[in-house]
Amino acid sequence: MKIYKVGGAVRDRLLGKPVTDIDWVVVGATAEQMLAEGYRPVGSDFPVFLHPKTGEEYALARTERKNGHGYGGFIFHASPDVTLEDDLIRRDLTINAMAEDGNGHLTDPYHGQQDLEARLLRHVSPAFAEDPLRVLRVARFAARYAGLGFSIAPDTLELMRQLSTSGELQALTPERCWKEISRALMEDHPQVFIEVLRNCDALEVLLPEVNALFGVPQPPAHHPEIDSGVHTLSVLEQAALHRQPLTVRWACLLHDLGKGLTPESEWPRHIAHEHKGLRLIKAVNERYKAPRDCQELALLVGEYHTHGHRAFELKASTLLELLQRFDVYRRPQRFEEFIVACEMDAKGRLGLENRPYPQADYLRGAALAAQAVTVQPLIEQGFKGPELGEALKRERLKALQAYKDTAKLALIKH
Repeated sequence: MKIYKVGGAVRDRLLGKPVTDIDWVVVGATAEQMLAEGYRPVGSDFPVFLHPKTGEEYALARTERKNGHGYGGFIFHASPDVTLEDDLIRRDLTINAMAEDGNGHLTDPYHGQQDLEARLLRHVSPAFAEDPLRVLRVARFAARYAGLGFSIAPDTLELMRQLSTSGELQALTPERCWKEISRALMEDHPQVFIEVLRNCDALEVLLPEVNALFGVPQPPAHHPEIDSGVHTLSVLEQAALHRQPLTVRWACLLHDLGKGLTPESEWPRHIAHEHKGLRLIKAVNERYKAPRDCQELALLVGEYHTHGHRAFELKASTLLELLQRFDVYRRPQRFEEFIVACEMDAKGRLGLENRPYPQADYLRGAALAAQAVTVQPLIEQGFKGPELGEALKRERLKALQAYKDTAKLALIKH
């Protein structure tokens, strides 16, 4: 029985990056031997065991062959005669197909170290094309390592293209897709993930609503980058630069979907794109079963991001409606995430990445002004039931009007 460290742990050590998860492969052992050594089995699909002391996962070396559609259509074979090289050849990329023994000796039969140095993401074997999930995985690795100068080998990109047009991507479950999409959006360069999917024709299959934005012009006065798709990528890039959470990044990706529905005759204007885009945002949310907080924020940002940009022009009554819509009294964090999504939208424009966005603090101040109105004094005045609700609304409206007037005076003085 020989034990090897494999995959990401070896890759990241060679890249000088911190190693978090370690995958272990056991060569020359049977399941019975593993149990006799005190390892505990995990599930029934794969020959994977938990270490008796560390709880880390140890997998028996295995081969696999395709026997169906999608991510799950494989037959696995694990036995003591499966070699380390047999196990490594089934992996997706050469940089993930290296192993290291207990003495730090590297086994690299598919030249992963060479590809690391050349900054190339290259498939290990033609079997790459048997697993459609790898299209998403490679796009995610491209997003992760873009800052180090990595690119995808042309023949690998071609295999990804073949997978995209084969109908195999449609066989992936929403859960698997969301896992890859959400992880990719949290990488340092999430816009690269979308670019790669577009370059291999997968975006058209997985997110046709986002794909439809490319080639759609916007007014150059507001959008020097002109192209709606390019703008979306820039907004996503800003969200990553500002370390925004997944909810904000998901909303940034979907905020302008309505522009893809504008008839060419109306270009470059996009009247009511906010409202038109809602059914598309809802469709994407449901397709990938996105978590509820991601779904809600994406819809709210889609509908109201123009309100954010026009914050100073909004009447006190419109401000109050906006705050109510976000349930800012019980869920202040959601309104904060809306504000930063609007700011990312404003900064995701060619040459305007560093411009200030005073609307953000103005909206925060408006929320504080409305939140400062408490219900207790109104109860003491004898208000109750629906009348209490109306009185509270009136007081909040007064507070917002006073806030607006003060802000206006400060602006004039400034």
